[in-house]
Amino acid sequence: MNPETTLTDLRSAVAAAATPAERANALNQLAGELERQGEYAESLAAAEEAHAAAKEAGDAAAEAEALRVQGSVHWRRGNYPTALPLLEQSLKLYEEREDRSDVARVTVGIGNVYASLSDYPKALEYYSRALALFEELGKRSGVAGVTGNIGNVYLNLSDYPKVLEYYSRALAMHEELGNRSGVASVTSNIGTVYGDLSDYPKALEYLSRALAMHEELGERSGVAMATNNIGIVYKSLSDYPKALEYYSRALAMHEELGNRSGVAITTGNIGIVYQNLSDYPKALEYFSRALAMREELGERSGVASITRNIGSLYAQKDFAEYNPAKAEELLQQAIALNEELGTKDQLYSAHKSLANLYEQESRFEEALTHFKKFHEVKEEVQSEEAKKKAIQVEQQRQIAEMEKRTAAERADAEATKRVLHNILPPTIAQRVVRGEEHIAESFESVTVLFADIVGFTVLSQGITPRELVAGLDVLFSQFDELAEKYGLEKIKTIGDAYMAVSGLPESRENHAESAARMAIELVEVIAGFDGLGDGIQLQVRIGLHSGEVVAGIIGKKKFAYDLWGDAVNTASRMESHGEAGKIHVSEEFAAALSSAISKGELPIMLEERGELTIKGKGTLRTYFLNPSTK
Repeated sequence: MNPETTLTDLRSAVAAAATPAERANALNQLAGELERQGEYAESLAAAEEAHAAAKEAGDAAAEAEALRVQGSVHWRRGNYPTALPLLEQSLKLYEEREDRSDVARVTVGIGNVYASLSDYPKALEYYSRALALFEELGKRSGVAGVTGNIGNVYLNLSDYPKVLEYYSRALAMHEELGNRSGVASVTSNIGTVYGDLSDYPKALEYLSRALAMHEELGERSGVAMATNNIGIVYKSLSDYPKALEYYSRALAMHEELGNRSGVAITTGNIGIVYQNLSDYPKALEYFSRALAMREELGERSGVASITRNIGSLYAQKDFAEYNPAKAEELLQQAIALNEELGTKDQLYSAHKSLANLYEQESRFEEALTHFKKFHEVKEEVQSEEAKKKAIQVEQQRQIAEMEKRTAAERADAEATKRVLHNILPPTIAQRVVRGEEHIAESFESVTVLFADIVGFTVLSQGITPRELVAGLDVLFSQFDELAEKYGLEKIKTIGDAYMAVSGLPESRENHAESAARMAIELVEVIAGFDGLGDGIQLQVRIGLHSGEVVAGIIGKKKFAYDLWGDAVNTASRMESHGEAGKIHVSEEFAAALSSAISKGELPIMLEERGELTIKGKGTLRTYFLNPSTK
């Protein structure tokens, strides 16, 4: 559904809400969708209003959800100290209600806050809790989401084999579930991994794909993040004009969304570009701005990253404010913080910057120490294992796409099979699918049923064609249900007439008994049918005959399963020579049924009608089949 259409519908639901409880629930749905689309200010306002309505209604579940959305929006905007208590309140309410699925959702939210605060052990603790709950509840969408989040933590810790393991699992689950938003997010993250591993063409491929998906889904936050990450790739390729173009776009989007964390990240990235362009004053301006935001947000990993950037800036000899002592102090701070956080990719970069500074200052022994540490940590991070895993993920993606194509082809085949099964008996449909031609078989003993609506032509003149078709559809659908109930095969409808057969395509000894039971109930259905309105009462005329037929398919287009033979003609004559509201049967049918009647197995009786002269058949002894009066 179009994102704008979704919001319009949700706003209409809010306007239509008649009670505080209805209003709270409608506002929560609206707030959640606004958050998904990146409309954070409006989402927060709707969630706060939902919270007030929920409190008024005494609806604890709606109150918990309103708190969850508020917490989630504050987290997305980088207001972590505000987000955490809101999410903890929501968790408490959901735990009191024992809403385990919602407990899992809020637990993920708390894990997100700790991950943003670089408290990775705490983040993994909450994610693991949520994962266990989702798995226990069989909530595969939740499992997929948390699996991706755990991958994000390992990305921050530069454990690429683990990152790719979790991302590939999450991606497979999202694709299987048809969760396009999840697919877009994980695709973007995998693009980031390829960038970190210096496979820039692959990084751009994944990130561009993710960007297109986020744009199509109307997910502005996802668009902003993917745009920033594409900028990072162009920076790594030294295409600085292109990098600044993407960073500027991302920064404008983050500012519009009120996403302070996104603004801080992109501001720092712009600083890096200016540093690489040797515009050090501009670089320092952006770095200082980014550092202040990171510190205010409590994003310690970001603080470490920007501290290293500023340290390396002061180590530039051609910078007017060159200050090796200050550079050393800042780089040592960055190393200490990265070691505490376990953020290895930043750690090896800080060691490299410090090694370069010491070499520049002719402090060769210290330079060697940090160069060694730089190489050790970098090798650990960008190991062969990680690169092999990346290749494996790409191969898995290609296999998954091939399997998806195969699944689509299989789905088309299944759809065709369903259509065939709807118009043909299953065993015959299978033979058609296998390519078998000239399907025709002789059945020695079956019962053919014809049913015709009495006077329908006259009745139909008083109603519209639409009402006529709708009435027949309802009536014949009930006939179909009875055919299925008693094991008859519907052959066709001809106007207001209905034809079915008992005893094929699978032979059965009690074909006459099954047809009799269906005929009795057909009369009852017609008697109670009022689908044409205006008090119109219908009656049916039914004919039954047992004998030999040939059944099969003729032609190659618009084919249908049909019957031929004298038994078909006789059954049709039984119907046309019958009486309204009665079941007219042949002597052959009566003989086939006599055993079941004599044993008392059927609550029906045969009323002899006598001999009738029937065109093309001569004189035939016939009967009326009636429900037993006993």
